[in-house]
Amino acid sequence: QVSSSPPPTVRAGSAAMAYWDALNKCKVYEACVVTGDAAWALYAFAKKEGFAIPAFNCTTTSSINAALEAGKNLNRPVTIQFSHGGSAFFAGKALANDKCQASILGAVAGARYVRQVAPAYGVPVILHSDHCAKKLLPWFDGMLKVDEQFFAEHGEPLFTSHMLDLSEEPDEENIAICAQYFKRMAPLKLILEMEIGITGGVEDGVDNSGVSKEKLYSTPEDVYAVYQALSPISEKFMIAAAFGNVHGVYKPGNVKLRPELLEQFQKYCEEKTGAAKPYFFVFHGGSGSSKEDI
Repeated sequence: QVSSSPPPTVRAGSAAMAYWDALNKCKVYEACVVTGDAAWALYAFAKKEGFAIPAFNCTTTSSINAALEAGKNLNRPVTIQFSHGGSAFFAGKALANDKCQASILGAVAGARYVRQVAPAYGVPVILHSDHCAKKLLPWFDGMLKVDEQFFAEHGEPLFTSHMLDLSEEPDEENIAICAQYFKRMAPLKLILEMEIGITGGVEDGVDNSGVSKEKLYSTPEDVYAVYQALSPISEKFMIAAAFGNVHGVYKPGNVKLRPELLEQFQKYCEEKTGAAKPYFFVFHGGSGSSKEDI
């Protein structure tokens, strides 16, 4: 999905040209699913410029098309992602899923569909899998096996990134399992998203609406422990740190977001490492926040 020289139609003069400049440096000149160094360069550019790349959970080709159309209309990169339940739905509800086989099939089929149509929409696309709890690790294993096969054939993984959400487990176990998988992902230049602290609410059949409030807020020590474990393996990891965010839609004031925690996390790590803003953060959930607070 790279070419040796940019085509004459590279988006010169467009509002989005700056992010294309970042991708051009990685020899990506055309719309495609971006992986590895190119995807990481795109995230680094977003972090530098202070914007987020939205992720859309998709369950059908129609929802994929709608998300890609939004990216096309706004001339901005988008993330297409698949949850465990959404993947099973994509493959068909008639299929058995006792060993996550339908979820593996649906996620892979959805990813291949995105790769087929993404170039037509004219924007870079990130392919991601959403929350994967410990009980769903066979789903993760299946996708990772396909990534390895795809990499052997094409020099890049099928997906851009995957999320491990082991936040229900003790922190030590959460981080240790993430590190174990990350060592397998790093040679493929796959990006890992992990969660430390719990995102409240309900999503994809996982109900965290009753968790104690203190678990909705990570600590600087929690987040730094993740950095210590993962950064020696690869730079390509992102942290879904909890700052009061909850899945669902709520009226302003019903959810107590503390975004100032994220700055505290960054400063804590800066003091430890000397690196400026070392963390790449992922935000989950709907908050009902006012526009001024976002």
